[in-house]
Amino acid sequence: MIIYKDIFSDDEIISDSYDLKLVDGVVYEADCAMITEGAVEVDIGANASAEEADEGVEDAVQKVNNIVHSFRLQETQFDKKSYLTHLKGYMKKIKQYMQENGKSEEEIKEFETGAQKFAQKVVKSFGDWEFLTGESMDVDGMVVLLNYREDGTTPYVVVWKHGLKEMKV
Repeated sequence: MIIYKDIFSDDEIISDSYDLKLVDGVVYEADCAMITEGAVEVDIGANASAEEADEGVEDAVQKVNNIVHSFRLQETQFDKKSYLTHLKGYMKKIKQYMQENGKSEEEIKEFETGAQKFAQKVVKSFGDWEFLTGESMDVDGMVVLLNYREDGTTPYVVVWKHGLKEMKV
């Protein structure tokens, strides 16, 4: 299994155990699922006393997004202007990272073109997106995008391909 980590914050963002689809050559999309967490019932083989039987224990059962939960992604907020400011700075840092790590001018140009194209899609539908950061909530790290497919019920995340490094587990 490969876990993809943020190149700047070192937070775990996603893994190849999810079906990653490359879009515009710059982002991976992965469908999510809503799963139920909590309410683990443990049978220790003992009989509850009459008093204990009346005392109901409330375990919090909640539906969570499997990718958000698994990688401990944290919700954050942006208005359009602040997101564009963040994205501009983040893309500049990725370009610099690519230059420092021996990527060709052609690869960098492809990244810039694809990133601009995808960013325009996000801006056009800005109100549909939710924003998540890695566990550390590092302001220099990647902002993961969350949206829903056309069916309105299937969530998916979007992560920047060039902002990830692989860690084999």
